Amino acid sequence: MAESKESNFNNIISKIIKKSLFTERQIEIILNQKDLLESSFSISKGAYYRQVGQSREKLVALFYSIILLRGLGILLPDDIDVISKLSEQISVINDSDIFPEREDEVISVIEKLIRQASNM
Repeated sequence: MAESKESNFNNIISKIIKKSLFTERQIEIILNQKDLLESSFSISKGAYYRQVGQSREKLVALFYSIILLRGLGILLPDDIDVISKLSEQISVINDSDIFPEREDEVISVIEKLIRQASNM
């Protein structure tokens, strides 16, 4: 049975993580490895380092995917601009408190922009 724990992330960041290729634990590990988050992990050292390896492999695959999609013209400069602007907003959201009644609105805008950028 999975242990329940309090998230290190606000609701918006948690919702974005759920739609990403990563789990919350993997994001915590990546942040921890880059000294951006101090978090204690209640898992064995072996399990922790196995997850570090899995997280690193996912990051490498993500970077290759971005290079491939950009190189083939699937990801366009405008798409990169949208991603950059959304990333800046996520940084602001991560460092601030959002009223709970606004969370769904913020997620809706993010989803709309991502769907527009990924339209085929």
